[in-house]
Amino acid sequence: MPVIGLLDPRSPDAMADRLRAFRLGLKDVGYVEGDNVTIIYRFAEDQNDRLPELAAELVRRQVTVIAASATTAAPAAKAATTTIPIAFIAAQDPVRLGLVASLARPGGNLTGINFFSSELAAKRLDLLHDLLPRAVRVAVLVNPADAANTASTLRDVEAAARAIGLQVQVLNASTSREINAAFASLGPERPDALFVGGDGFFVSRRFQMVNLASRHAIPTTYADRQFPEVGGLMSYGSNSEDAWRQVGVYVGRILKGAKPADLPVIQASKFELIINAETARMLGLNVPPSLLAVADEVIE
Repeated sequence: MPVIGLLDPRSPDAMADRLRAFRLGLKDVGYVEGDNVTIIYRFAEDQNDRLPELAAELVRRQVTVIAASATTAAPAAKAATTTIPIAFIAAQDPVRLGLVASLARPGGNLTGINFFSSELAAKRLDLLHDLLPRAVRVAVLVNPADAANTASTLRDVEAAARAIGLQVQVLNASTSREINAAFASLGPERPDALFVGGDGFFVSRRFQMVNLASRHAIPTTYADRQFPEVGGLMSYGSNSEDAWRQVGVYVGRILKGAKPADLPVIQASKFELIINAETARMLGLNVPPSLLAVADEVIE
């Protein structure tokens, strides 16, 4: 029976919905966990420095293929093996990250899904400005532990902010305690809104972050729909569950004999704007009809 090694920086609880989508993708190609394929899971529990060790462990187990399910997991898997096929999910340009030679012809032993996160930062800031046209200052919360993602997000957000006349205040958090400290630092002269960078760790702490945003009554935009689903104000980004289903399909195709070098990197094509209207009302915000009209889902 073939064995899939799944490498992820988060915790199993945080990944339940995405793992379900991954298994659906595998099923689309004819593989069912426990029936005709085994999956070995390795979660770093939000400690990125453990990823190289966990990747090396999967290599020692001689898995058939590795699913590197985050931007931070993919380089760790790539460094661990040049022979075991790897299917990744990356939130940034995988060519710029050095994962593949090109999108159309990846080369080597890696291919995967680029579901966009940091690349959509400018669009997300524009949508926030549409909701809050009088905003002057925006705080941007990023995770410095994911250096590549943070650099890309800040570069795009700061350029977009200059274009629409917004001042940016950068906040950093890599732990639950630092998230609390970041919100506490907003203080009496707090910014008009908060922009949360797209990051897997933040998704795993979404209940904490949404509760803090509510307690501080600060309008906040996120990169993943899982935030407004639990009470966050709004999100704009790729459909992450669809990206996970697609990587499941790619892993299945590799198990059937396809080579990563021959499978072009898929770029996400489903983007969605989710607005939580109840949260907007609690914040005293009137969502413009033009924004409601383009929303993919309005949560009442």
